[in-house]
Amino acid sequence: MKRTVPLMIVLVGGVLMIIQYFIPHRISQDIFDNYTIWVPIIGAFALALGVGSLTRLHGHKVRNKAPNWPYSLAVLLPIYLMPIFAFFVPVSFGGGMDEPGFYHFAFMHIQVPIQSTMFSILAFYIASAAFRAFRAKSVLATILLLTAVIVMMGQVPIGELLGSWFPKLGLWIIDFPNNAAKRAIGLGVGFGILATQLKIIFGVERNWLGGAGE
Repeated sequence: MKRTVPLMIVLVGGVLMIIQYFIPHRISQDIFDNYTIWVPIIGAFALALGVGSLTRLHGHKVRNKAPNWPYSLAVLLPIYLMPIFAFFVPVSFGGGMDEPGFYHFAFMHIQVPIQSTMFSILAFYIASAAFRAFRAKSVLATILLLTAVIVMMGQVPIGELLGSWFPKLGLWIIDFPNNAAKRAIGLGVGFGILATQLKIIFGVERNWLGGAGE
C-alpha cells in the first residue's frame, strides 16, 4: 500500500493534467481550476512536512553533538524564531505600530547581508572559473576566449574607441549565436523534463518514494 496508493495518485493526476490541455471543454477547465485551488493547500502540508523533517534531522544532530552541530542549530533557530517574531512581535520593542519590528530588522540586517555575501562569493567563483576556462589551450577554447573578449569589450565604452563595429559585433553574437545556443539548451532541458515527468507518472522512476520505492 505504501507504494501502490502514491503511484496511483500520481498516475491518475498526471494523466488527467496532460489530457486537460488538449480538451477545450468546461469540465476540463473545471478540473484545472480545482487543481489550482488544491495545489497551495497541498503545498502548505508539504511545507509543514519539510519543516518537521528538517527539525527531526537537525535536532538529532544537536542532541547528539554531531560534528558541525552548531550549523544545525543555526538552521533551526531562524526556522522557528522568524515566524514567532512575524506573528507575535510585529513591532519594535517599546515602539509604535508604525515602527518596523524585529522581523523587519532581522530581514534587512541579517538575511539581506548574508544574501549579498553569497552573491559576492559566487561572482568571484565565476570569475575564477572563467579565468581557467578561457585559457587558449585548443581551438575551441581560443574561440571561446575571443568571443568573450568581444562581447565584454562591446559592453563598455572602451569598445567604441576600438571602432563602431565592435559593439555591433558583440550585440550580434548575443542576439544570434548566443540565443540559438540558449534555445537549443532550453529545448534539450524541456525534453529531459518531459521524459522525467513521464517516467514518474507511469511508475518507471520511483526514487521519489524514498524507502517505499524499493
